[in-house]
Amino acid sequence: MPLTVRQIESARPADRDYKLTDGQGLYLLVKTSGARYWNLKYRFAGKEKKLTIGVYPTVTLAQARQQRDEARRLLAGGKDPSYEKQARKQAFRESIASTFRTLAEEWFTHMARRWTPRYLEDQRARVENHLFPAIGERPVTDIRPLEILNALRVIETQGKLEALRKTRQTCVQVFDYAIATGRATVNPASALSSVLLPPERQHHRTLTGEQLGECMREMEASENLMALATRLLALTAVRTGELRLATWDEFDFTRALWEIPKEKMKMRRPHIVPLSRQALALLAEIKLRTATRQSHFVLPGARRSDQPRSRKCINEFLQQAGWHTFTTAHGFRHAFSTLTHDHDFSSAWIELQLAHVDKNAVRGTYNHAQYLDGRREMMQWYADYIDNLKQQRQVLTTPER
Repeated sequence: MPLTVRQIESARPADRDYKLTDGQGLYLLVKTSGARYWNLKYRFAGKEKKLTIGVYPTVTLAQARQQRDEARRLLAGGKDPSYEKQARKQAFRESIASTFRTLAEEWFTHMARRWTPRYLEDQRARVENHLFPAIGERPVTDIRPLEILNALRVIETQGKLEALRKTRQTCVQVFDYAIATGRATVNPASALSSVLLPPERQHHRTLTGEQLGECMREMEASENLMALATRLLALTAVRTGELRLATWDEFDFTRALWEIPKEKMKMRRPHIVPLSRQALALLAEIKLRTATRQSHFVLPGARRSDQPRSRKCINEFLQQAGWHTFTTAHGFRHAFSTLTHDHDFSSAWIELQLAHVDKNAVRGTYNHAQYLDGRREMMQWYADYIDNLKQQRQVLTTPER
């Protein structure tokens, strides 16, 4: 006889567990603790099995009967209700483990071995600010292109087109990672570039040979420590961050080499910089100038010797000196690349000096050793060439500064 709500409510715990049968395999198990559980007894493939439905009163009598009827429909279709329940639980767990946020965090962890901490921080910030609020908790298999587009449109309407490009690019990479790890089959972000505004084409501000000569001549006349740093940046063609974070233990003055550890490089690969005579002289002057600071940093912080200079230190100095209209700190790398290419130096030497990543990691490691002598020759030529430019007091074709 079917159960009634009154019977269930009046059921009291006994010395042993007991069952109250509702019919068609459904029963309420009353535990000695007083807890009451809905279970369904059924047979599948000739074996008696049990399906746990839930706890009363969280699962009401009507809901228990509804789930019993659903289980019987599965049995009629040749499916095991217990297996189907576990499959649904597993699918739910996988959907939680495959949200965009989860995949993005996995991607960042994976790439942290190759990226600098600052680059990783920038990548993470873009995703956290622009994508997580919209699609962070969504399973990647459920995310549609329009959802991503709507999130990216917010950046577009703010006119931040370079940030828009970088955010979409990161989104594409996260979905590529999801596909590679078996959590997705399509990349909904890959086709959005055609419907989003591209960033305005920016021309790198860099100096001609004559301008470089005048700039270095003015830097040489300056008493500012940042003028020395700017000259060293020009002579080595490193990135600003690599110079800012440089410590004295990285320099081998006997072999005239600067060995930058991979942790400080943009692509997390160690970099060797041959030092010209002029670069070595600048380093000696910087060391003398900063001796009282007793810092292990080549360019100690303006206020704290145990910290490096700020990120924008050289660009801010160029602005103060009136040269920022013509070049940025990064522009010295472009000037180096242009001038050395124009004078027919090996592209392989130039690319290695700029620490541009060789797609073949093995070949890249070999080339560092193979081309070191050639790069020594090139960097000494470049330092001598700049000295010659400094002596040529030509009338510049640039506007008045």
